[in-house]
Amino acid sequence: AAAAALGLLPLGKTQSPESLLDIAARKVAEKWPFQRVEERFERIPEPVQRRIVYWSFPRSEREICMYSSFNTGAEDPAVAPGGAAA
Repeated sequence: AAAAALGLLPLGKTQSPESLLDIAARKVAEKWPFQRVEERFERIPEPVQRRIVYWSFPRSEREICMYSSFNTGAEDPAVAPGGAAA
């Protein structure tokens, strides 16, 4: 209520803190690929898996574009690996 009175939050809106699960899953996702997490740990509870996968995907439009249009290493996209034309 005090934050809303100071104009920090819109009236009627409250902000709740992140859960410990979300904080931990976000930190894991920032540091390791999910495949490595699966290989390293024998048993991961389903809710934890879901949150790690959720945080593994990029959030901003710029990051989504960057990861969806990666370069395969070929200089000319019309040339297939090995030098054969597509």
